[in-house]
This record gives sequence, structure tokens and C-alpha cells, in this order.
Amino acid sequence: MGSHDLHLSRRDALMGAGALVIGLCLPLGGAKAQGAAKGPPPIHPNAFIRIGADDSVTIISKHIEFGQGPYTGLATIAAEELDADWSKVRVESAPANAALYANLQLGAQLTGGSSAIANSYDQLRRAGAMARAMLVQAAAAEWKVPATELTVEKGVISHGKSRRSSGFGRFAAAAAKLPMPKTVTLKDPSAFTLIGNDNGVRRVDSSAKSTGRATFSIDMSAPDMLTVVVARSPRFGGKLASFDATEALKVRGVVAVKPISNGVAVYAKGMWPAIKGRKALALSWDDSKAEMRGTEEMLADYREKTKSPGLSHGATGKADAVLAAAGGQVIEAEYLFPYLAHATMEPLDGFILWDGTTARARFGSQGQTLDQAGIAKVFGIGMDKVEIETLLAGGSFGRRAQTNAQFAVELAEVAKAMPVGTPVKLVWTREDDIHGGYYRPMFAHRFKGKVDKGRITAWAHTGAGQSFMIGSAFEPFAVKNGVDATMSEGASKLLYAIPDFRCDMHVMKSPVTTSFWRSVGHTHTGYAVECFVDQLLAAAGQDPVEGRLAMMGDNPRAAGVLRAVAKLAGWKGPQPSGGRARGVAVVESFSSYVAQIAEVSVGDNGEPRVHKVWAAVDCGVAVNPDVIRAQIEGGIGYALGHALYAEVPLVEGIPAVSNFNDYRSLRINEMPEIEVFIVKSAEAPTGIGEPGVPPLAPAVANAMAALGQKRPARLPMVRA
Repeated sequence: MGSHDLHLSRRDALMGAGALVIGLCLPLGGAKAQGAAKGPPPIHPNAFIRIGADDSVTIISKHIEFGQGPYTGLATIAAEELDADWSKVRVESAPANAALYANLQLGAQLTGGSSAIANSYDQLRRAGAMARAMLVQAAAAEWKVPATELTVEKGVISHGKSRRSSGFGRFAAAAAKLPMPKTVTLKDPSAFTLIGNDNGVRRVDSSAKSTGRATFSIDMSAPDMLTVVVARSPRFGGKLASFDATEALKVRGVVAVKPISNGVAVYAKGMWPAIKGRKALALSWDDSKAEMRGTEEMLADYREKTKSPGLSHGATGKADAVLAAAGGQVIEAEYLFPYLAHATMEPLDGFILWDGTTARARFGSQGQTLDQAGIAKVFGIGMDKVEIETLLAGGSFGRRAQTNAQFAVELAEVAKAMPVGTPVKLVWTREDDIHGGYYRPMFAHRFKGKVDKGRITAWAHTGAGQSFMIGSAFEPFAVKNGVDATMSEGASKLLYAIPDFRCDMHVMKSPVTTSFWRSVGHTHTGYAVECFVDQLLAAAGQDPVEGRLAMMGDNPRAAGVLRAVAKLAGWKGPQPSGGRARGVAVVESFSSYVAQIAEVSVGDNGEPRVHKVWAAVDCGVAVNPDVIRAQIEGGIGYALGHALYAEVPLVEGIPAVSNFNDYRSLRINEMPEIEVFIVKSAEAPTGIGEPGVPPLAPAVANAMAALGQKRPARLPMVRA
């Protein structure tokens, strides 16, 4: 069965699975969409595990794989309790079906918030244990021996007394006919052989990706398929006034030009004629509701807004009264953050076929339930008539987790505008993607703190930025009494015990589209908070590590990673030595704790050079240590490039960068040496895809301050 076949029937699923699809009653590739689940879906091995007659074990992943490792992590969890042979474990993407595959933390089929492993850990352990019990019961029945006399190891069921053994495949068909066990006993963690294994668990997606066999949305093709690009307003909030397609239709290979809700779609027999056709369009835009300000004007408004308190996001004691009282030293700081693009290696793209009844889409869907709903609305059909096959994606960093399924809606619109049965592939170029927004919001943070007798006694913080939750599909869940917690996460409640504290935010309005960006609010609050606490500790005459530890009495896990990274780096203070100094930062995000120490020098051109980063992470049970290290390393590289160089400046409302030539990314020779320590923990697994990002930039900034440089108050640190 080819990777581009449009239909996957139950017969196909059974053929691929061999003897057994354990009870799965829906066709795997064409499962009908279900509405958002009410409460957690059942713990059911038939939704997550297939056993083949060839002893293969296929894990069905409800989470998209775009490089962050859930395919490997979810497979490890299920295979551990199943006692499977890792060499025979495979992973496939689940169909879009929230009734079976809802994210237990987010209530819809959605990958985000570093929740893939956290929300699946118990679910897949029980699914694996149930499947194992059924296989053992089937083997016991065939061999006519007590199930208690059987053992399972690396996919082989054995009966020691009779010296019989066989792989899973022999018993799969019989196991499929058995009732589900009502209860199962999970392994004691001391018996784990795969979870926590640092060497024997290879990534399940590496081979296909490194050999070119893996299928991404950009690879999609079908007979008579048309490639589509869309001309969109150069300004956010701009609307199409008129267009003339005469010259575009003269381009060889251009088939059609159609208006859609946010622009003009050009359809062609290939990418190059589609781009040429788009360039030939005559377009007129209505900017009456567009953003016309530039970055500097917007930041000036934000900064002015932070001079007065906003809506409270958290408070204890009487911060303003303590700050106004006599005695001690009052210190103020301001931190400014630009719009940031996600700059994924694979920009947005997707394939869809509308047959007049059912919409069948294939793309890197990060929020299948939201995308189903968006596509269904465009066609005026029920969600059960929308099928989504989730493909591998070349990165996301939040780009594909769109709050109102914007890409899926556009994909449906370009299909609906053509005759029924026309297969189309919609592609955003990198320039489209960087111009197109859904950026990390621009933010301004203003702080005032007091240091008295060597202690930080008061802290007041006001921020201003856009909320992408208010007005989105997530608002009912993420916004309470007007407070969007993602704006202030990491700042509304500190890791540090400061008796008099307040944090408040202003929601700024703009047509510029913003959305999740890797580590969400922590990406700016982590920098602002950790830079300011470092500044206050310096004024108090305290060591950056010891001073933080003294205030972490209520956060033992944060203190644990800070002690671990200090030991790893041989911390003796931030003092310069040999032209280098060290800075430290610690951030809790997505229930994981990460501390980092950066060793930095500053060149003759004034640009910082990061030589080495030490990191310690506590993310609960370390399911795949190698994946954890990779995510911390990748997060450090991603954070460093953006902190040093990246921004999307607006000039009269128009983005002034377009590709990697001017949206600067970290280069390979600029990547620092990295050493990662994983704190051993018995806590439930927590997030790892995003927590490596927030501590890096403040650690670098604090090292620069130790070198006698001005701690950067505006990012990026190196501005064009």
C-alpha cells in the first residue's frame, strides 16, 4: 500500500496488521471523525496497539511527530508494559478521532503544551498491560497451562515447565476474541527495561527520515493534483479590494485563479508556475482596518501602557506600599521583546480532496479536532465527514497549533473553490510563512523591586502585549475573568518567596496575528523575571546561585535543578576569568524544571559569544533520556539564535524580513558546547519539548552583566 493512496479500508488495515488488530472497530486510515470527547476516553488497547502475525507491534500515536519525539516516547511506554521486542516496534499516526484520541490534558485531539508524554503515560501503560494480559491468556488457553506459569520477554511468551515459547503473532488472533481484562497490574518502575533506557531504545522515526522514505506534506502528490499558492495582503488586517488575473492566466501551467476569504488563490500544475502566476496578478488591497503602525510606534504605546498597572494576574502582600516606603534600595528595569516567527524547516502545506460528500485531508495537523471543525464549517458538513491523516511535519515550534484552524480553513477554501474531485496541495513559501504572522507576540515588561538588608522585599511587574487566546477557540478554557494566563505564565507566580509581590498585564490590540511560540509566555517572562532577579541579587550583594536557592524554600524541584547545574558546571560564581563569565537562570515551564549556566565572552564588535551551556532538567520519569537531551540541546540552539539575532520588525505595518537571509538564525559554528544532566525523579513525566528554551537567553544576559556589559533590555541582543 503506497504512502499516497487516498483510501485506507478496514481490509487494508487487517492486511497490514497480519493476524490481529486488537479490537479496533474503526478503519485506521479513514476513521470517521468524532466530536470532542466528554471526559477521558476509555483506556483501551484496541485503539493504540496492533499485533501482526509476523510478531510486529504497531503503536498508534495520537500525537503528531514533528521532530520532538512522541512516536518514540509513546511506543516506549506501551512496549514497556507489553514486554515487546523493541526491534519489532513500529509507530503509525492515529486517525482524527477525539472520542478515542483526545489529549487528556487539553480535551481535544491536539499536540501542544509539551503534554504528549505527560497525558499518555498512564493511558499507554495500561493499554500495553491489557494487551499483554490478553496475549498471555490466549497462550495459556492454547497450551492448556495456567497463565501464571507464563513469562514474557522481548516479545516472546514462554512456558518454562514444558519448554514451549512463541512470539506474539501466534496468539494474536485468539487474543482478539477475548474480553478486555477489567484490571491489570502495572510494572514496578524498578523492573523497567525500556523506560529510562539510555542506549537500547533507538528513535523509531530516524531511519525513514535519514533515508528519505518518510512522507511529509510537501511530498504529497496525486494524479491531476494542482499546486496552490495564495496572494495575501501585505498588511495584517488588509482585505482584498479587487484583482485582475489576466496576466496570471497567461502563465504556462496556471489552471485557475480564485478569490478566497483572505486573498487570491492561484492553481497550477506545479509550484513554479503557481508562484509565477501569483507574481503576475494585479492586486488592490483595502487597508482601512489594517495595522499601519511600525514596530517603534507600537513599542512606544506598549511602554507607555506599562507605566500604570493593568489587570491583576497575581498578588501577595502590599508591593506598592513597600516600594513607596522609606528605606532600602528601589531598582527599576524594562524589557522589550519583538515579534518572532517560527521559521520551521517545512513551511505550512497540506493536501485535500473534496468528493462532494467527504473531505479527505493529509497534512501535519497539530490540532486534529480544531482542524476537522474548521474544514467542516467551510464545506457545511459534519465533522464525521472530515477525514484527516496526520503526516510527519518538518518542525512546528507552535506554528501548526493555530488557535482557529486558520491553515485548515484556507486548505478547505482552496478545495471548495474548484470543481468537486479536484485534488489540491496548498503550499506556503517561507516568505509567505514569515510574512504571514501568527508570531510570538511583541511584549513590554516593566519592573520595580526593592532590596533591603541583603534581601529582596518587594516586586512589582506590569506587562503589555497581545493575547492570542482572547477571541480564539481556546478562550473558554484559557481565559478567566479576562485574564489570559499564557501572557504571564512564569511571572504571575514566581519560584522565589518574595513577601510583597504583584503582577499585572495590559491586553494590547492589533490586527497582527499572533499564536503559540515554543514555550509560549515563558519565552519572554522567563527572560524578564530571571534577568531582574539577577539584577536584584547583585544589588543585594548575593551570589546568583546561592541567592536564588535561599528564596526557593517552597520549590524543592527548582532548587534541585539549580544545585545540579551548579555542580555540573563547577560553579564558583559569575566572576570573569580569561575574558569569559557565567550567567545562570532557572525556569519552570509545563511542570518541568530547567536550570542553565551559560559561559559567555564578548567580542570586539560587542556581540556575545556563547561557548558552553550546562543544563539540568527535572521532567519527572525520564521515558527516553536521549530524546530529553536532544530536546534540551535543540531548545538551547533555537533560543540562542532567536535571542541573539531574530525579530520581525514592521515598517508601516509590513514585515521587513522575508527569509533566512534577513531573519537571522543560529549558524552551526555558533552552536555552543552543551552538557545536560537529567535529575532522577519518580514524579509523573512532564513536558520536555519546550522547557529547554526559556532559561537560555537570561543566562546569557546575566553572564554579559557579569562581564561588565549592559544586560540587554531589548531583544534581540544583536540588532540590525
